[in-house]
Amino acid sequence: MRNKDFTVKAYEALLLALQKAGYQVQTFAQFLEMPQERVVILRHDVDKMPLNSLAFAALEKKLGMLASYYFRMVPVSYKPSIIKAVAGMGHEIGYHYEDMDFAKGDKDRAMASFTLNLMLLRELAPISTICMHGSPLSRYDNRDLWQDYSYREHGIIGEPYFDIDYTQVLYLTDTGRSWNNRDASIRDKVDTPFNYEIKSTFHLIELIQGNELPDKIMINTHPQRWNDGWQAWMKELVAQKLKNVVKRALTR
Repeated sequence: MRNKDFTVKAYEALLLALQKAGYQVQTFAQFLEMPQERVVILRHDVDKMPLNSLAFAALEKKLGMLASYYFRMVPVSYKPSIIKAVAGMGHEIGYHYEDMDFAKGDKDRAMASFTLNLMLLRELAPISTICMHGSPLSRYDNRDLWQDYSYREHGIIGEPYFDIDYTQVLYLTDTGRSWNNRDASIRDKVDTPFNYEIKSTFHLIELIQGNELPDKIMINTHPQRWNDGWQAWMKELVAQKLKNVVKRALTR
């Protein structure tokens, strides 16, 4: 597995490359409050398999880095003991909200759901930022909730799809189990002037080592995709390839 992409070993190599290239690492909340000049924001969407996120959190702590972890309020993601453990390492916890999908587009019901779920998460850790779950197979965009409501009224200081200037910050995401694969992403997209064709994590590392990337970057990963064990790695590979076929059909 040493030379395979989407392993924890590959992610560690990515972090070490960023560190050696002089990037400071910040959580999303830290970036909003006091952005560094040369910085990478580490964001993790915990869609499922939260034990993978716990492994990521331990690795980052070992390297002296803090990241933002966004948990869904569904059984495959919401595990209070893991959320507390990740927060206990100093990482930021956020709400990976999908309340418009839960409420089938009813904004009042969605707001009630959001308020309750945010309260439950805040019983486990401080929450100051949120991030929408893409819900790729749903007809509802969870961000539409903020057409009628304001998350700032709930003590939320930021949402990555609204509160980052992507003309200044390069956005990199592993959605679709590849980097910035627009065909495999329904909603995890931003308007940006940057256009990098990144073939693999190892190619991304080469770009970092060659100082070919801008000074401000947000890297969004889904830790469930990163596995050192052969069976888990292969299972995720096959499942994501099938899912990407559906996503490409929907985007077309």
